[in-house]
Amino acid sequence: MDRLIYTALTGMDAAMNRQRAVANNLANASTPGFRREIFAVTPATLRDGSIEARALARGQVRGADMTAAEVNPTGRPLDVAVGGDALIAFQAPGGGEIYSRRGDLRVAPTGVLENGEGLAVLGESGAPITVPGGFRIAISDDGTLLATDPAAPGEAAQPLDRIRLVSPEGSALLKGIDSFIEVPGGGVLPADPTARLTSGALEKSNVQTAATLVEMIDAQRAFEQRAKIIQTANQLDEASSRLMGMS
Repeated sequence: MDRLIYTALTGMDAAMNRQRAVANNLANASTPGFRREIFAVTPATLRDGSIEARALARGQVRGADMTAAEVNPTGRPLDVAVGGDALIAFQAPGGGEIYSRRGDLRVAPTGVLENGEGLAVLGESGAPITVPGGFRIAISDDGTLLATDPAAPGEAAQPLDRIRLVSPEGSALLKGIDSFIEVPGGGVLPADPTARLTSGALEKSNVQTAATLVEMIDAQRAFEQRAKIIQTANQLDEASSRLMGMS
């Protein structure tokens, strides 16, 4: 059987992965702070320093488009929009740190400060921030949480913790199909003391819906083209077998 079939099959697999990435972008077009996933296809094999004529294809999410998006006021005191290139540090589901700009924060029934995805917000010590029961909190522009005890309305708000804001500048980042931004090998990003937040506002997703729909159609067509290549290769293989039989 001609190697073309295997080459086209890897192309189909890459096209399918591209469709997953595009679909994930489209599904998160309204997710606060979402960063569009960048997909790339590269040849998987090299020979003699040059690309083979039928190199296998490998396609996967290579990173995130960190372009800033529009910020809209919401009026909710726990909503925050991150300024500049900074990221908010969250606790990964399996432990460790992951990063996002999703700032629709809330206090869970357990008292843990989390975002709309249910990820716990990390404080300066690297541990999840916990809010005492019944306390009202506000967030200052440097990420400091100010807590007020309703039982003592005359007392000034006291600092509780500070949201861990980090700088991605100069660091390698990974972003998979799970939408999490992380450092390769489980590393952590350095804190950014200059980072600032805007309370009562949320940054929109930077996904352009119309352009993403066009990209989805293009990915579907690419998949169909590779399927046709496999069909053509099969027809050529059958024709070759018939010719050999005649001889």
